[in-house]
Amino acid sequence: MESRNMNIYDIAKEAGVSISTVSRVLNHKGNVNPATRERVEEVLERNHYTPSAIARGMVSKSMRTVAVLTVDIRVPHYARTAYTIERELSHRGYEVTLCNTGGEAEETEKYLQTMLEKKVDGIVLVGSVFNTICKKPEIKKLLRTVPVVLANGKLEMANSYSVLVDDKYGIALAVNELLKKGHRDIYYVKDMDTVSARLKWEGFVDTLQHAGIAEAKKKVLHTTSDLEGGMRAVRELIQSGKKFSALVCGEDITAAGAVKALLQEGYRIPEDVAVTGYNNSEYARICEPTLTTIDNKPELVAMFSVQLLTSLIEKTDAYSSCTIQPELVAGKTV
Repeated sequence: MESRNMNIYDIAKEAGVSISTVSRVLNHKGNVNPATRERVEEVLERNHYTPSAIARGMVSKSMRTVAVLTVDIRVPHYARTAYTIERELSHRGYEVTLCNTGGEAEETEKYLQTMLEKKVDGIVLVGSVFNTICKKPEIKKLLRTVPVVLANGKLEMANSYSVLVDDKYGIALAVNELLKKGHRDIYYVKDMDTVSARLKWEGFVDTLQHAGIAEAKKKVLHTTSDLEGGMRAVRELIQSGKKFSALVCGEDITAAGAVKALLQEGYRIPEDVAVTGYNNSEYARICEPTLTTIDNKPELVAMFSVQLLTSLIEKTDAYSSCTIQPELVAGKTV
């Protein structure tokens, strides 16, 4: 346990040596007289002195800390990504501070300022919403001062990397699976307005248009990203009287809500209506019947993010930004 009253300056004074000599002893460096080393070590032991992280940082110029900024750790996708990032960084000897920003620019700026004041070695941003937030001049200015990796996004800045997930391709996989099963009356449930959500929307529209299905842009339902949002979208679609045989959802939780509402309204799944989700989360497996979903590989995104950030911090291996391809995970809703 570190003494409350003793610091490196006090140790040096009591041992009758310079601060630099104490530092060399603490860091097991040479060029210290054996008798002097023994005297300093005796003072250290007597005072139960252990150098603090801050003291070590002053010597090494690195605090071995990383800030992870995400939107909402309660969301399974963000939780899986942040958890893997924290575990992998911990294995590499880094401490992690996790910040929930709520996807708000003001909160993001506040956390960035706080983390930079604490001299973090790097920052990982988790969520495509940061694509938009980081364009703000005041936030971009803060990010230029430290190595940064954006998980599922792209930053046009020096000293930064991006790990992208091809969400447009992911939704195209779901649509093509439905087309292969003979569905033509397909609707998309759009539940957010992030860069990722817009790419998913583009994947839906482009794939339908390529298949020769007219007015694809009119086959989009807007709702919220939760169970109630999925249920509400289904009920509004039923009330509209429009013909539909399949729903493509941008999130598993929304898809689970859609399935619940469809079953309550007497529809059979997938015989009457097919449903797909996105994220391959626990919601997909809890849903009954289990969801056909898209695996956007958050653990792989996390691993690449850590690899890229540590290469920036430690100036070791040379890596480049990368794009990850999602995969279709078959369930029982298609």
